Amino acid sequence: MDVFVDFLSRIDNPEHKARTEEVLTWVAEKFPNLVPIIAWKQPMFTDHGTFIIGFSVSKQHLAVAPEKAGMIHCAADIAQAGYDHTKELVRMPWNRPVEFSLLEKMISFNLHDKADCSTFWRK
Repeated sequence: MDVFVDFLSRIDNPEHKARTEEVLTWVAEKFPNLVPIIAWKQPMFTDHGTFIIGFSVSKQHLAVAPEKAGMIHCAADIAQAGYDHTKELVRMPWNRPVEFSLLEKMISFNLHDKADCSTFWRK
């Protein structure tokens, strides 16, 4: 997880930093075969050179990006969790617990769906 140290050090709010570190650590421990990287100045996890999930930080939330296909696959779970979202990302507010089961579903879907993908992004 050394790859995320510089990213985490730039998060000013200690609570946001701790939550982000918790989520990134959880992903790394739950899916130890994923490769943690920084791309486009954001923390991401890849598998065999293909994007699996990415994160970004704002004042109001931690954004989780599983690509559009992951959003579509998990639409009902996202709605049930009550998270605000766009076509490409889920906004997990700082003042609510993280739905780790939703993260696990997104990541597992992308691992399975992109098992034979040879590009970083889906085409």
